[in-house]
Amino acid sequence: MGKINRLPPDLANQIAAGEVVERPASVVKELIENALDAGATRLAVTVELGGKKLVRVEDNGEGMPPEDARLALERHATSKITRSDDLAAIATLGFRGEALPSIASVSHLVLRTRARGATSGTEIKVNGGVIASEVETGMAEGTVIEVGDLFYNLPARRKFLKSDGAESAQVSRVVTQMALAYPEAGFSLMSGSRRVLQCPPVAGFRDRLYQLYGDRPDLVELRREGGGMTVSGFIAALAEQGPVRGPQNVFVNRRIVKDRTIAHAIIDAYSSASIKERSPEVHLFLDMPLDRVDVNVHPTKAEVRFREQSLVHEVVRRAIGDAIGRGPAPELTLQAPSVAVAQPTAVPIPDLHIGGTYQSRWAPAAAAFGRRPETTAPAGPLGQAPAMPAAGPGAPVAAAPGGTPDVPVRKMVPLGQFRDTFIIAVDEEGVAIIDQHVAHERILFERFMERLTAGTADSQRLLEPIVLDLPAGGREALVANAEALRRFGFDVEEFGGASLRITAVPAVVGGGDAVEAVRVLAQDLEGLDRGSRVEEALRRIAASMACHAAVKANDPLTYEKMTHLLDELRRTAYSTVCPHGRPVMLRLTRREIERNFQRI
Repeated sequence: MGKINRLPPDLANQIAAGEVVERPASVVKELIENALDAGATRLAVTVELGGKKLVRVEDNGEGMPPEDARLALERHATSKITRSDDLAAIATLGFRGEALPSIASVSHLVLRTRARGATSGTEIKVNGGVIASEVETGMAEGTVIEVGDLFYNLPARRKFLKSDGAESAQVSRVVTQMALAYPEAGFSLMSGSRRVLQCPPVAGFRDRLYQLYGDRPDLVELRREGGGMTVSGFIAALAEQGPVRGPQNVFVNRRIVKDRTIAHAIIDAYSSASIKERSPEVHLFLDMPLDRVDVNVHPTKAEVRFREQSLVHEVVRRAIGDAIGRGPAPELTLQAPSVAVAQPTAVPIPDLHIGGTYQSRWAPAAAAFGRRPETTAPAGPLGQAPAMPAAGPGAPVAAAPGGTPDVPVRKMVPLGQFRDTFIIAVDEEGVAIIDQHVAHERILFERFMERLTAGTADSQRLLEPIVLDLPAGGREALVANAEALRRFGFDVEEFGGASLRITAVPAVVGGGDAVEAVRVLAQDLEGLDRGSRVEEALRRIAASMACHAAVKANDPLTYEKMTHLLDELRRTAYSTVCPHGRPVMLRLTRREIERNFQRI
């Protein structure tokens, strides 16, 4: 007798169910997708014990006649596709005809449905994949599916489910994601006797986001078209504390997905502003032609495959980079105020020392009242920063590192320093306190990155090559990426044993920083075998060089230096955080000031 046996149908169905139904949240997702494909505009979800005891999804879709209801419980029965060519451009959320029979095979399922225009509905009960009864019933048009005792016939699978609270949280996340993607439909979620979610239909995604998350001034809207696709949504702004951490909801043609290409583009865009590891909140929609994305690559349809993967990555990266460069407030394009002053006279501006020696800085009165002083800052007033034309209200917009024009921040006028560490400045919207070291660090970081990544960076030969001993992992990583490193100005070669010889470094790296730069580079490249990660390591080097070269705390600055630093900050693509993620400024708006003084 042979060893190969044909599996019983019920066992085969249970095995297939294990691929589609991972937990109660998977059931909720599949049933909601079927309801939306049926044209539902109202969906009510109810779960008990996190969905282990009961999952019920009720919709007002088109419903099914009795014969279709029976057929829907059979494997590979669907109304979504009819031929293999349909797989090349799938327009519906479901298409395989696996979800309903898979769910029915591992639960006690009750299907009630009534087609539009029909006088009555149909109720079918299924226990472990076997139809137990079918009767006529009275109900509203639409479909109600109840899934009881999930995995009751697979105790080994059921014991791996999480606690009721954890499973309820997963269900809530799935319903929230589906509600985000379909704002024209109303969603409600009940967990036991507690109402978790209630979202009536709204006009668009902005209103739905408000329903689910409330007022979110820390999110910035983005929209970009390119390569035949559109990227839109809301993402975490850099703001004063960097991007907020939170959920990452990514939709492709309104299908929630987890895609490595898009995830890497998100990380890449934010890393241009900060080398600090982030998991920024993102609600991102990517709309593209159906034939350019394949959704039939994963049992739960959670992953997709793009025909032009690199193009998708670039469009998403640039869209996010532009958005976080602009920041959350559209009024950032306002020009500086212009206040008429008869004759500029010198007025004292204190350095605002508290508990220390009081000194005064002197500046033209016009500057104190918001007008730009007539004098021009000397070339390179901050030592490390090359001179650039002063930025006035009519100055051209600076380009971000990626080459995309950035929207300038408000023109700020310095009043003085506090403890020789913070610059106190004003604009038409309020008062700003700027950390001079962090601000200068941001300016230098973007300048260094521009030089390091603009083709082949300028390289300087060392009069005396540096011989450096490194651990084996870091040494091998540098040697393996030697060709890529040469493009950025590093010339590294083996020197026998555990030693490396460095004969050239980028011109922007000072001689005293060369050893530390190579050590940092080796540490970041260790264990990596792809040249694309060299750029990520170089960001860390640029951040380290910027930190060393920037003005320090307790460094007194002249008025011209403060003005030059604020003007240069306006030219940066990301002016709110330093490359290490520290905030650049603390802002107190005019409205907040007036409210504190009870003027409003």
